[in-house]
Amino acid sequence: MAKKKTNNKSKILFRYGLITLAFVLIAIAIILKLFNTTVIEAGKWNERARRDFSKLDTISPERGNILSDNGNILACNLKVYDIKIDLRHAKVQKRKFIQAQIDSLADSLDLYYPRRKDLHSLSPDSFRKYSWRTKLDKEFAKDPNKRTRALRLVSKGSQYDFECIRKFPYLRDFTGRGYRNPLYTEERNTRIYPYGKMAYRSIGRVNENDRGEFHGFSGLECDLDSLLYGRPGLAKKVTLTSGIGNWVTQPSLRGYDVQTTINIDLQDMLEEELQKTLQECNGEWGTALLMEVETGEIKAIANLDRADDGSYIEALNRAVRGFEPGSVMKPISLMIAFEDGLVKSVNDAIDCSPFQRTTDPHAPTIKNMKQVIEMSSNTGIARVIFRGYAAKPEKFYDRLKEIGFFDPLRSGIAAEQIPVVRRLVEMRGDRRVTMTERHLDLARQAYGYNTLIPPLYTLAIYNAIANKGKFVRPHLTKRLIRDGVDSVLKIDYVRERICSEETADKVRQCLLEPVWGEHGTARMVRDERVKIAGKTGTAYPVPDHGGTYDKSRRRYAFAGFFPYDNPKYSCMALILASSGTSANRTSGQVVKNMAVKMYSRGILDNSASYTGHEKNEAPIVYSPAGESTSNLAKSVKAANVKSVRTTDPRHNISVQAVPDLTGYDASTAIRILERQGINVRLRGSGRVVSQSVAPGSQLRRGSTITLSLHI
Repeated sequence: MAKKKTNNKSKILFRYGLITLAFVLIAIAIILKLFNTTVIEAGKWNERARRDFSKLDTISPERGNILSDNGNILACNLKVYDIKIDLRHAKVQKRKFIQAQIDSLADSLDLYYPRRKDLHSLSPDSFRKYSWRTKLDKEFAKDPNKRTRALRLVSKGSQYDFECIRKFPYLRDFTGRGYRNPLYTEERNTRIYPYGKMAYRSIGRVNENDRGEFHGFSGLECDLDSLLYGRPGLAKKVTLTSGIGNWVTQPSLRGYDVQTTINIDLQDMLEEELQKTLQECNGEWGTALLMEVETGEIKAIANLDRADDGSYIEALNRAVRGFEPGSVMKPISLMIAFEDGLVKSVNDAIDCSPFQRTTDPHAPTIKNMKQVIEMSSNTGIARVIFRGYAAKPEKFYDRLKEIGFFDPLRSGIAAEQIPVVRRLVEMRGDRRVTMTERHLDLARQAYGYNTLIPPLYTLAIYNAIANKGKFVRPHLTKRLIRDGVDSVLKIDYVRERICSEETADKVRQCLLEPVWGEHGTARMVRDERVKIAGKTGTAYPVPDHGGTYDKSRRRYAFAGFFPYDNPKYSCMALILASSGTSANRTSGQVVKNMAVKMYSRGILDNSASYTGHEKNEAPIVYSPAGESTSNLAKSVKAANVKSVRTTDPRHNISVQAVPDLTGYDASTAIRILERQGINVRLRGSGRVVSQSVAPGSQLRRGSTITLSLHI
């Protein structure tokens, strides 16, 4: 017995000895490794530490906002969350799989966060393909260790969305925060544009580069990127008591908030008027600009292209691209002629007989300067310019350059081009150009051909004429704001003066004639409420692939300013449409309707009036059909009250057909349609002038009808 105890003790001591030896050997290995690291390889590890701790990480700055002229946000940053679920998470794997719970989760996601916005309008087969039930069944059918670790449930969601999803079936049973919960969020910033496509090309858009930085690639986002982006910060690794952390050596500096000159109300009005005119003439595209005369602030800029489905969308910014301007160039040529003394008075006469391969079909043959512009005489303006530049045609280019016509405007609009006007020298390359050719080119340049001039440049010159000769710079940026400090940008000038005040007054008198003259080319632009002055212009386009003029289409331009006696705004529209109409009926109507709408809202330093009556007259009130108007008339002291429709529309409307709503006020029209189960969209303001579905068409409950309104 004693011998057995002795043997057990020996075995135990032997085992303790082995364990002790193992610990000793491990300790020796640790000491050797420590010695090797701290002494032998110290230089290598110190260099690596120095490299890691001296490495600077970039801290991306917050991008500044873009604001409208009254401070409304046009572009800003928004913190969003991608909401994801880790299907390999331990809590998911441990949990018993219950198909009914997964189906309930899928149904909730399909209802509130569908994978496609039009999910519920898809066919049954497409619905099954894009439903969350199909997606989740596919994931849960996989081996638990092969499921995705980041199944995205919502992209660009909010914290509210995250809290809602946490309460969905299946997910609400998971507890804990952060890594203890399989449902998690990934935070990121995105750039949002609250007004959508409004002034899309002017405001611009941003792109994210491979370093995760947002930089502008179009519009103001691009042109002002250095101001909007801000200054990146720097951080480096440092040792802290709790480990290694980041130490900010230079904080990032937020970008400037840029307040633009864009007025949201005027922008909306201009886009609406341009779209309405394009629809009426079936135009291919159109561009329009509205500028404040005294300051050069661009208050609105619209660019619309016809899409494949016939609708019009914000597209290429043609306001800064060069086109042959046509006759809108004539007042610019006449301004140079007045300034150079080629003609002295608006009553000076010029022979308008055939000249340089062109004719003037309008009588009389002898016209004064007002009539030359009123009737848009090509021969008249060419003969005036020939008085000073026939001997040296190249000097006409030099004269345009002298007034700043080719200076970059630096308006803030991306892809801005400068005008292209050929200098008519004797040698073109190796070929000698005859005087006959040079004279023909000079005549065409005088009345707007053989040139490429962006609408922005044309309008800038008209604006200078309206501004008594002061060539103010068109611009989109009003002020820069950061840390509560405003940096107001002063009014800048391309040239202090493009012509004398006397010359500007003479040209303004001539520009009144196309609209108000007996034979003016823009008589349809006339409106007694606002006195508009301006000039029409037409030109045939050249196909993109080159060749001769395409005479099946024309570009129709109108440039002008209003009110005439005290110009506040200048405006230009350019539309490409089929031949057979006129600038008077297309682009001229855009400018006219803008002027009238601005007048009706009291923007032209006038009292707001929707009726055109004198200030001392009582207004006429247009009241909804079937409503009492006595209280309304009494409150506004109206002498007369006129209902849009006097009978109750319910008595005259078929339940089977779409009603004719022309003439009704908006509230009555909406009430009629909604009673019949039809959704309504409104465009414009005032009374109904047209509707997207023809009266008498078969009525389909749940469909949508767009009503166009006009004052």
